[in-house]
Amino acid sequence: MEFILDSADIEHIQKLNDILSIHGVTTNPTIITRAGKKAEDVIGDLCTVLNEDQLLFIQVVKTDYQGIIEEAREIAKLRPKNIIVKIPVTHDGLKAIKECRKLGIRTLATAIYSADQAFLAAMNGAEYLAPYVNRMDNYGDGLQQVKDLIEMLQKNQMKAKVIAASFKNVYQIHELIRCGIQAITVPCEIAYQMIDHPGTGIAVNEFSENWSKSFKRNSIFPD
Repeated sequence: MEFILDSADIEHIQKLNDILSIHGVTTNPTIITRAGKKAEDVIGDLCTVLNEDQLLFIQVVKTDYQGIIEEAREIAKLRPKNIIVKIPVTHDGLKAIKECRKLGIRTLATAIYSADQAFLAAMNGAEYLAPYVNRMDNYGDGLQQVKDLIEMLQKNQMKAKVIAASFKNVYQIHELIRCGIQAITVPCEIAYQMIDHPGTGIAVNEFSENWSKSFKRNSIFPD
């Protein structure tokens, strides 16, 4: 499974990249605006902080077919490899995904609110499909829709990967990993929630206290 960070916060991306096995970073126009810097500077920083084997996902801003294709071409030039263009699954977006396949541009279909939308994007050649798990709950059962999508792709032998997004809590992530999802993209704060557990801190403190009391030192070997 691919573990992706959904962020443009360079400091936290670097920190989590040191701690975890991060496969890449996803962004969208809203995430980039929150960085508080020029968009081109944010994108440049992301290109610098990620190594060439990690994925970088950048979303188009234009919404008409021709505009999407123009921006997709420019995004695809940002890195020699492992750059993926995010395109919303609108009418123009689906058409653009289809054209990008012909152009050899890798795409992620985004703003997905149903398994059917995602399936159509996969048929058009999207490499990744990003259902908005928590937001989908406003229209039904988001988790079940994603589980259905995984099954639909498997039964139809389609190669597109589901990269679930829009998580509210760790439970949602746990459920989808349990079902064999191919990828998830999570905000940095959710990644920290996955790492941190109060019981771990209590156990580590207990180990340290017992060792210190018995051997009067805080290391396994004497200095």
